Amino acid sequence: MPGTLFLCATPIGNLEDMTFRVVRTLKEVDLIAAEDTRNSIKLLNHFDIRTPMTSYHEYNKFEKGRKLTEKLLEGQNIALITDAGTPGISDPGEELVKMCYENGIQVTSLPGPAACITALTLSGLSTRRFTFEAFLPIDKKEREWILEELEREFRTIVLYEAPHRLLRTLRLLLERLGNRHVTVCRELTKRHETIFMTTLEESVDYYENHDPKGECVLVIEGRNHQEAALEEQRRWEEISIEAHVNFYLSQGMDKKEAMRKVAKDRGVQKREIYNYLERK
Repeated sequence: MPGTLFLCATPIGNLEDMTFRVVRTLKEVDLIAAEDTRNSIKLLNHFDIRTPMTSYHEYNKFEKGRKLTEKLLEGQNIALITDAGTPGISDPGEELVKMCYENGIQVTSLPGPAACITALTLSGLSTRRFTFEAFLPIDKKEREWILEELEREFRTIVLYEAPHRLLRTLRLLLERLGNRHVTVCRELTKRHETIFMTTLEESVDYYENHDPKGECVLVIEGRNHQEAALEEQRRWEEISIEAHVNFYLSQGMDKKEAMRKVAKDRGVQKREIYNYLERK
């Protein structure tokens, strides 16, 4: 009978955030697959966990993933841990999960710390709807594609960033998204945790004069619905009412429905559109 893959969340900074269930599971499984064994050995030693470890990371995720799958099929139970946080969130763990499901292997996740959720709840911004983008892509073409999506994004945006790239990313976001509210979360759960509620413009000014330190999570407000509606209205006002009506007529609408749509687009009463066309 196949074993089980346990996705074990580990602390993002504060060791007291390790759950009892994760500690027990790491002691009971046959093998621990870790993103960086040199980093994880400190965690295991702290909790007196003696289970054997093997490396599983971005550069060996396919080859090592197949080997781990074989061990699971043989009946071994394996725990997957990342350097910090929940495996499978913006890391190679998602590939191993896919392999397990393809081979009929049970997977279970042990909840725990996740930097994106921790930052979101601390941000002071809307948490009802959000999108997680992890790190912006290094590839210029892919990054441009993501930025175009974020320009239209109404949900709260959560991004990760390293200190040496923070200022460049903040400048880029200011240029593309405008001066939105942002909360910069630094060194989450650690002794020097700081939560900086500001705007993109103010954050750029600040980090131009202060060296960023520590890993950061950026939580950025989404596009404002009212401002978006006004922008859309201004775009329609750049064309004549006749051209606007003809646009909808060309889509198969009757004149009455077309005038109703034009009035809505322009934020006016349908009677105004009707009277204008009657005068023509």
